[in-house]
Amino acid sequence: MNGVKVLWVFAHPEQRSLGGSLRDEGLRTLREHGHETCLSDLYAMKWNPVVDSGDFGHDPRERLVVGTESQNAHASGGLSADIRAEQAKIEWADTLVVQFPLWWYGMPAMLKGWFDRVFVKGFAYGVTEPGPDGRILRYGDGTLAGKRALVLVTLGARASSVGPRGVNGELEELLFPLQHGTLWYSGMSVLPPFAVHGADRLSVTGYEAITAELRDRLRTLSTAEPIPYRYQNRGDYDADLVLLPHLAPGVTGLGAHRT
Repeated sequence: MNGVKVLWVFAHPEQRSLGGSLRDEGLRTLREHGHETCLSDLYAMKWNPVVDSGDFGHDPRERLVVGTESQNAHASGGLSADIRAEQAKIEWADTLVVQFPLWWYGMPAMLKGWFDRVFVKGFAYGVTEPGPDGRILRYGDGTLAGKRALVLVTLGARASSVGPRGVNGELEELLFPLQHGTLWYSGMSVLPPFAVHGADRLSVTGYEAITAELRDRLRTLSTAEPIPYRYQNRGDYDADLVLLPHLAPGVTGLGAHRT
């Protein structure tokens, strides 16, 4: 794998956690293979996850329309310094690794707030092709197209319980809002997730096995096949953004949006 630039976004409140150890092992592996790394450790940074008027230099006495104000602030360079710093890291990176524990079927609020504040209109969404009839560039196209993303998630559930018939639902469907609705939406190619099951009861032997697997996955960051999500603007959807009837006939739900 040729050298890549990786932004590792880590969201866990405990540095001594399993997640912290996996983060350190992952970053060490990347550096050993000649890759550049940058870490956003959100809890250590005391990241503010709350969107408010201060993000945009907006007068709090006036009604706040987040999409409009964020777009204007992004275009004018008026976003708050912490947001601009995170956006600069994303622009620098070839690949984004997003690591978190699965809490209540989703990411920690700290990480959700990072996306809410950093992925603003004009930066990660709300862009169009040039010209008067330009299409909205999203779901595979857009400002972050060409970058890759990998979700690394730890969860207490056993692997079978997040399988196709598991009581918790299938893992890739649980991650669909992040992987498809955020990362792919903004243009990134999304690799299959790296999941650590039974994270709260992992043995020493299990830890050694999972770190070896993680090292192998990180060696293929630039070559592994991404999840084959459908592009919005390449003929698979009609004008109402509904999948055309001859594609995946009889299939409904989230799985219909993969080729």
